[in-house]
Amino acid sequence: MRSGARLRRWVARARLSSLRTTFTVSFAAVAAAVTVLVGFLSYDAAARLVRVDQQTVFEGVVQDLLDEVRHSALTPADFATADADGGPRDELIRPSGTVVQVLGPDASVVDRGHPPLPVGADDRRIAAARTAGQLVEHRDVDVGDGMYRVATVSLGDGRGAVQIAQEFSDTEDLLRELQQRTVLLVGAVVIAAGLFGWWLARRITSRLVRLAGAAEDVARTGRLGIQVPVAGYDEVARLGRSFDRMLGRLAQSEEDQRRLVQDAGHELRTPLTSLRTNISMLRRIDELPPAVRGELVADLAQESRELTDLVNELVDLAAGQSDREPLQRVALADIAEDVAVAARRRTGRAVTVRASGDTVVDGRPGALQRALSNLVDNAAKFDRGGSEPIDIVVTGVAMSVGASAGAGAGAAVRVEVLDRGPGIAEEDLDRVFDRFYRAPDARSLPGSGLGLSIVREVAAAHGGDPFARRREGGGSAIGFTVSGVDGGSGG
Repeated sequence: MRSGARLRRWVARARLSSLRTTFTVSFAAVAAAVTVLVGFLSYDAAARLVRVDQQTVFEGVVQDLLDEVRHSALTPADFATADADGGPRDELIRPSGTVVQVLGPDASVVDRGHPPLPVGADDRRIAAARTAGQLVEHRDVDVGDGMYRVATVSLGDGRGAVQIAQEFSDTEDLLRELQQRTVLLVGAVVIAAGLFGWWLARRITSRLVRLAGAAEDVARTGRLGIQVPVAGYDEVARLGRSFDRMLGRLAQSEEDQRRLVQDAGHELRTPLTSLRTNISMLRRIDELPPAVRGELVADLAQESRELTDLVNELVDLAAGQSDREPLQRVALADIAEDVAVAARRRTGRAVTVRASGDTVVDGRPGALQRALSNLVDNAAKFDRGGSEPIDIVVTGVAMSVGASAGAGAGAAVRVEVLDRGPGIAEEDLDRVFDRFYRAPDARSLPGSGLGLSIVREVAAAHGGDPFARRREGGGSAIGFTVSGVDGGSGG
């Protein structure tokens, strides 16, 4: 059994851990996707901008050289040395640090560039060209330790050519470093997002872990009085509060059941003992005088009736039959008339009904009829003189703000049974609705002490409350209020 409980706890924790892992992975995945997308787009835009800008500058230098050689008859000597006043060579170097190398008519190097640029067959052809401004361009030329873009422009009339070159390997190195930093940044963001997601998931699921622990403690120990940790106002907090209320109701139900069993055992013991004693007397019934024999049979009949009534009320109270009865729109005035008719036939007493206002509510007619019948039977039992009628007063009343839960559209119904019996002592008014409670002057009368407790249960199930008071001139007024069925109450 212990290993089974341990396995269940492990499974529950594994599920919560899986939820925490899901939160963490999801958060990190979203952050990673967003960061990778932003990083890729940013790098691509930056690389494209740098390359296009560099290409544009080089193309501008080449175009300036072409324009210059086409409009002026220049010689290799014009490009061989830098001019203090700013010659053609300076104009080529100044914009972008371009490398310049000058070729003579036979493609020999007149002025070597720094670094020296390679001279190929196309370059030699351009150097011997008769037309000025002919161009040959080479890309990705390996010069020394770097990669260059090289363009060769003819000076015309076989005078030679000018080679200009722009290094792009340093730009690519810069972009490569930018790419590496972007990857490192993406990795750092993903790790940070994972850690934050783990922290956030732990913060969110920690209350679920505590709630699951409380549920496991309840399942393991069977104790319903465990304190459920509740904090915050979100869905998890609402779940915790609902679970706490559920445990509270289960604990109350368990306590009511335990008390009912104890009280029922106590109440059943007396009639069963008396019944057993009288049954033992039946063995000598032939030896008893006729009068004693008749009294014994009458006692047995009375005790069996009381025991039957007690068992029936216990079954009704324990089974909660009113909960299973469907809800209906019922008029309590009509129920009171039915109860009065049955009471007149059963007791021979005069029972009157006075109704005023709107007495229609949503309720369970069988439970309401049972509660009202108990009140009338209670009045008939204690008002043994029978000189005055038993009055049933049903009144529709307006409810104040903050009235009982389950109230209908701002209205309630008050049901009251009036008698002229000995009344209820002041010290008993607060206890007459307790289970099995019987006032000292009523303990000699038949009854189980459950009738008024059923009235209390029915009233609570219909969003109302029972009440009892002494009447002026003698007698009692006992009743209950109804405002509609409380869905959370058990009948």
